[in-house]
This record gives sequence, C-alpha cells and structure tokens, in this order.
Amino acid sequence: LPGSSNSPASASRVAGVTGMYHHTGVEGRESAIMAAEEINEDYPVEIHEYLSAFGNSIDAVDEMLENMMSVSRNELLQKLDPLEQAKVDLVSAYTLNSMFWVYLATQGVNPKEHPVKQELERIRVYMNRVKEMTDKKKAGKLDRGAASRFVKNALWEPKPKNASKVANKGKSKS
Repeated sequence: LPGSSNSPASASRVAGVTGMYHHTGVEGRESAIMAAEEINEDYPVEIHEYLSAFGNSIDAVDEMLENMMSVSRNELLQKLDPLEQAKVDLVSAYTLNSMFWVYLATQGVNPKEHPVKQELERIRVYMNRVKEMTDKKKAGKLDRGAASRFVKNALWEPKPKNASKVANKGKSKS
C-alpha cells in the first residue's frame, strides 16, 4: 500500500479492519471506524483515506449483493436470454477471481505469479467475445435491395448525346 514500509503486513492489517467492518454490518460501522482510527496511528493519513474509500466500496458491493441474493440464481437466469446469462456468469467468475487476487495480495503473495492471473485473462477473453456478440446483435441489418436502389438513384449518370437529339426531334414533331 502507498506510504507503508511493510506492504504485505500493512495490507493484511487494513484488510483485517475492513473485514471486521464488513462482517459487523451497518450497526457496527462506528466500532469499525474506531478500530480503523486506532490503527491509523501507525499509518499515514493516505491509508485512512484509502480505508474509508474501500469501506464505502464494500457498502456498495454489499448492497448489490443483497439485491442479487434476494432472487434465486435460477429465477434470475430464467428471466435472461442466453447472452445475458453468459454475462452474469462471466461477471461472477471475474469478481470471485478478483477478490481472490486481493486476498493473495493481502497475504503477501504476488498474484501476478499465481495461476489466478491466467484465469482472469481467460475470463477477459470470454468477456470480449460476449461483447463482440452483443455488438453484432445490436448492429443494424443491411437490406441489400434498398441499399442497391439508394446507390443506383444517388449516382449521377450522364445522358447520352443521342438522347437529347431524340428528345428534341420528338418535340418538333408535335
């Protein structure tokens, strides 16, 4: 963590306070903040700001999870088309692996050298494939006949020289 001389240990302590905050729920927020302030004596002010921001992020994630967990996975997936189901599964897998990445970092393990990195890359590849499929689905369909008529009528065609003489002869006979 920035401003810390002992990153893995510092990260672990910060994660411990954050974990305690997360498990205590909204009612225990004050005690978690007090614990963070107590630990804050050992850390620069930036760490406290990061911890507060991280706590707010956990609140947001917790709220989203509560909404997701209020409906069973099967009920949720039944309401979605297959492409949307794939998106939900990929986001879930990516989130879980990202959380494991953070856990490894808090334990002093370099996640860049762990198989979780390859798993995250693999999930990203599939996420990009789903995005391409979604983009193709949103793309407009080409009506070849209409496009052909549009282009044909939009192009300028010079009149043949004989056409003007024929038109003039037709007018003189009338």
